[in-house]
Amino acid sequence: MKIIDKIHQAQREDRFFWSFEYFPPKTSVGLHNLYERIERMQTLGPEFIDVTWGAGGSTAELTVDIVTTAQSVYGLETMMHLTCTNMSLDKIDTALKAAKEGGCRNILALRGDPPKDRSPGARGEDALEHAEDLVRYIRKSYGDYFCIAVAGHPEGHPDNPDRQDDLRRLRDKVNAGADFVITQLFFDPCFYIDFVKRCREIGIDCPILPGIFPIQNYHGLQRIVALNQNHVPQRIWDALEPIKNDDYLVKEYGVDLAVRFIEELRETGIPGFHIFTFNLEKSSRLILEKLRLVPLLEERGTSFWKSVICDNAAHHNVWMNKIQHYRQIESWDEFPNGRWGNASSAAFGEQESGWGVSLKYSPEQCRMWWGEPYRIDDVAVLFARYCQGSLHMTPWSQESLAAESDTIRQRLAALNLLGYLTINSQPAVNGAKSDDPRYGWGPKDGYVYQKAYLEFFVSPSMLDKLIDKIKMSPSSFTYYAVNQQGDWRRNTKTETPNVVTWGIFPGKEVIQPTMVDATAFDTWKDEAFALWHEWAQIYDRQSASYQLLNTIGNEWYLMNIVHNDFPNTKGIWDLFDFEIDGIIAQKLHELKEEHLL
Repeated sequence: MKIIDKIHQAQREDRFFWSFEYFPPKTSVGLHNLYERIERMQTLGPEFIDVTWGAGGSTAELTVDIVTTAQSVYGLETMMHLTCTNMSLDKIDTALKAAKEGGCRNILALRGDPPKDRSPGARGEDALEHAEDLVRYIRKSYGDYFCIAVAGHPEGHPDNPDRQDDLRRLRDKVNAGADFVITQLFFDPCFYIDFVKRCREIGIDCPILPGIFPIQNYHGLQRIVALNQNHVPQRIWDALEPIKNDDYLVKEYGVDLAVRFIEELRETGIPGFHIFTFNLEKSSRLILEKLRLVPLLEERGTSFWKSVICDNAAHHNVWMNKIQHYRQIESWDEFPNGRWGNASSAAFGEQESGWGVSLKYSPEQCRMWWGEPYRIDDVAVLFARYCQGSLHMTPWSQESLAAESDTIRQRLAALNLLGYLTINSQPAVNGAKSDDPRYGWGPKDGYVYQKAYLEFFVSPSMLDKLIDKIKMSPSSFTYYAVNQQGDWRRNTKTETPNVVTWGIFPGKEVIQPTMVDATAFDTWKDEAFALWHEWAQIYDRQSASYQLLNTIGNEWYLMNIVHNDFPNTKGIWDLFDFEIDGIIAQKLHELKEEHLL
């Protein structure tokens, strides 16, 4: 069934509705767990679900598989995202054909990330440039078969400073054949209310569904805001400040905030709302429960566990056991849900999965920040400047170093100057209070621990020397190293994740929010190396910078090291200190002489 028909039916019946968005997981076990999650969340009664599409079609096959499975196996009405940027017409035709064959009649037509190379022909002769072009192409190719949705931007599109022109472009998409609009996320209902008002004034009269983002954690919110350039009212930052290190409280606040938004918007007459789940379950369920749109989990009774068939007494026991099990699996991947989380999580990869590998900024901005490096030392200086705080971002780090890194900031800068290009790290912590301003996280009156960790790019010759040092060290180190081609070097064969951060809190089991494992590292390395080539693309193909950055991406290794003797807070640096003491002064002198540092 087409979603627009379901929307109109709900409006005729005066029935409020909701829908969920998912993204394709990065690992096979994550995909399996997503299917289980979709099946469970089906009981929450979404009017439809949609599945995102990776930049340039990078998740095309998996997106189609999820859409087809949700449609045929779980009986959910599905909508498939489809982008046109960097997509040939052949790819678009293949995707639309697969959607139709899988029973999907709904497409969310998007532009997608624009190509970094905007020269003529960069997109291909037959490629489409704008979402409006994609809408017209679908209508031309399939007539009225598909329901087509498009995206709206309550705060204006980040690439278009003219908000009125942005509205006209939305109207063009609707006039081209779009049936309804789903907005991007926002953090003040006034943005949505004003957006709808302005849409109606220029003749956009189709349904406009608000996109609701439940805040999951403080740093995740910061990343989302940086990517979308959203305005977050100061009252929200003020409310989060005293609880920002406690994910439980942040999630509770995020749920309550989403509930208040929906209640306020419902008074304006919205027909329903769309939740950006980021493949997470608990917040979506709690929002619907607090709005009294679904019964509480304990109140759903036998209909919720429809697979359970037994007598009443036994039924009650099995039902309660299932609720307990449900709550356990619901929280598997709640803290946190990014690359450092469990690779088996459906949410592994988190928000970044919705945008794909990209520098996110224009070539002009990137060249202004990073100049034109033509030798390894130039790149090393950029990484060192970032660690010292004089450069605000690198391709691998969109935010400044966390407060906990203050104690290792200078050591990280030194490592980079020696040729170990660091992109992730944490210091060892042995029992800091959970409210410690530098290391603390989680509920109050607890204690937190973490193993020292380093992740960096390293040349093959330096890798060999470092592995020899690890072998000779009396301390316990585990490491993974892999190049772009997938050649592995490692000193552990186990696939069991190595927990690197954990916390002990009153009345709770041990919480283990971050871990290192081979599956996660293997998944991340593809994106990590791709960013070298993305960076190279901002320079002329004949330039020394282009050649240098591609060479690093093609030949170097990505390595991580975990120091398992966490009470020894200096241990990991013993691998480098004798080098730092003897060489770093000379290195700094040379770079300062050349005005590079």
